[in-house]
Amino acid sequence: MNKITLSSLRGFKRDAVKFSVVAAYDASFSRLLADAEVPVILVGDSLGMTVQGHASTVPVSVADVAYHTACVARGNQYSLIIGDLPFMSYTSVEQALDTSKQLMQAGAHMVKLEGGRWLSETFQALNAAGVPSCAHLGLTPQSVNKLGGYKVQGRDADEAQTILEDAIALEAAGADMLVLECVPSELAAKITHAVNIPVIGIGAGADTDAQVLVLHDMLGITPRAPKFSKNFLEGSHSILEAFERFVADVKDGHFPAEEHQFN
Repeated sequence: MNKITLSSLRGFKRDAVKFSVVAAYDASFSRLLADAEVPVILVGDSLGMTVQGHASTVPVSVADVAYHTACVARGNQYSLIIGDLPFMSYTSVEQALDTSKQLMQAGAHMVKLEGGRWLSETFQALNAAGVPSCAHLGLTPQSVNKLGGYKVQGRDADEAQTILEDAIALEAAGADMLVLECVPSELAAKITHAVNIPVIGIGAGADTDAQVLVLHDMLGITPRAPKFSKNFLEGSHSILEAFERFVADVKDGHFPAEEHQFN
């Protein structure tokens, strides 16, 4: 297997090959994800809820993400690894560069930031410093207290237009990828076609370039799984087979189905 790089992901978008992403946090699962040929692993700040038992991602520290990034990197020589910049760790360009340095040195190949056009200068600085970056729009979990809960974003016409304009602006600023979380399928499709960078959806319909699920959701471990997830372990003979089914279903367009989407 050839190592997945940013060029690989750009090629997937160019050739209309849908790819899979899994949020994972340790070496053992990382190794299985490589065996299943999952192209991208996100070391998400979702670890605050899935691993640490918090009610949100807000308590997660840079040290937490760096630790889990290093664990994932030690178990996987195949996948591209994205490290989340956690809550309040990129409030200035200088802080974002320092945080990104820590995650990249821990083993990440890219960093992810939540927020819109106000982050343009930060994305420009990361690009200039040679740090690949991923933007995150729609439902941004670090802002859950401001949003008033985990709600679908972009159903209002003005809000949808803002998300679209943010996506275009952040690509122009140097973002290499984009995550769209919990937005209507129609909006996600429009954004995916409006930008040249790969778009990863989670609760964003079937027309994005890729799909991401949290490990615990796709293995049926989460007590109350979100609408957009599916238990791939159900009906599988092993965890490896569950990962392989996810990869195949995303590539073939069988996941997400209508019941996993928002209109």
